[in-house]
Amino acid sequence: MSSSRAQAVALAPHPSARCDAVRAIEARVARAPDGALTVRYSVEGDLARVRLPPPCPPRRADGLWQHTCFEAFVAPDPGPDYLELNFSPSGEWASYAFSAYREGMAAAEDTAAPAITVSRDGSALTVDAAVCLTRLRGGAPARVALAAVLEESSGSLSYWALQHPPGRPDFHHPLSFALQI
Repeated sequence: MSSSRAQAVALAPHPSARCDAVRAIEARVARAPDGALTVRYSVEGDLARVRLPPPCPPRRADGLWQHTCFEAFVAPDPGPDYLELNFSPSGEWASYAFSAYREGMAAAEDTAAPAITVSRDGSALTVDAAVCLTRLRGGAPARVALAAVLEESSGSLSYWALQHPPGRPDFHHPLSFALQI
């Protein structure tokens, strides 16, 4: 994690898509003045029942959220625009810029490739992601939504977030941006 003060939060499963294989997910996020964002996701549970993608060379890839994936959404405060960052345990990643809620999606070209490290120890999985975001440079506040999609060995998906809006899982929803950094 970064030398900045880290905030630790628990992610909650969406009530409509629970995961019996996972007991808990904790996330820790920190932001440095140079724009570096670090996030650590810690998963506790029966990992033999969670599908983890095999390791591959780090590269940008689409559709990561369709399998086990960890996500961070970062929005300037105030402002409707935001970034979506996807971190796969495979080492693949994605970054998208939105102009407003689910509008104007484009590849976030100003986002450097993140460094993703994965460790597994018995019933614990840790995914660390560090990325430099030019839009976070300086001291302007930002709102963050942290989330995870977990695929069980059965193929079912569960959706975890800081806060879930009413209805179906929606990590992009403004209510999901529950953390200020």
